[in-house]
Amino acid sequence: MARRITNALLVIRAIWELIQYDLITAALGFRHVCRHVERQRVVPRALHPAAEARVCEAVSVAACLYWKRVLCLQRSVVATRMLRKTGIEGRLVIGYRASPFFSHAWVEVGDRVVNDSPAYKERMRVLCVL
Repeated sequence: MARRITNALLVIRAIWELIQYDLITAALGFRHVCRHVERQRVVPRALHPAAEARVCEAVSVAACLYWKRVLCLQRSVVATRMLRKTGIEGRLVIGYRASPFFSHAWVEVGDRVVNDSPAYKERMRVLCVL
């Protein structure tokens, strides 16, 4: 029962982070979102072994429940911020493929992709890491 409540609260927090992303982007632009992510520091906490997976799952559920389409960049910004608030050093990575052009964003913890397929890391060039 306590785990369900905790998971529900994580989903609500992820929805709130998506709302903040949309508001900041609309009012101030994406550059401000980048600054927001760069300033977000890891909050030192005692980590639950499954915290990383639970945060990523909550962001995925929130993206499904959100009233508009959530793109990879939004999901990755939110996951990065929530991981850092949980005490996990998540890094937002934006990559691209030149021809045919394709871009994608994902989150890494250590050297692992945690919110998407690891194939993106292998097949794309890194443009930016926050």
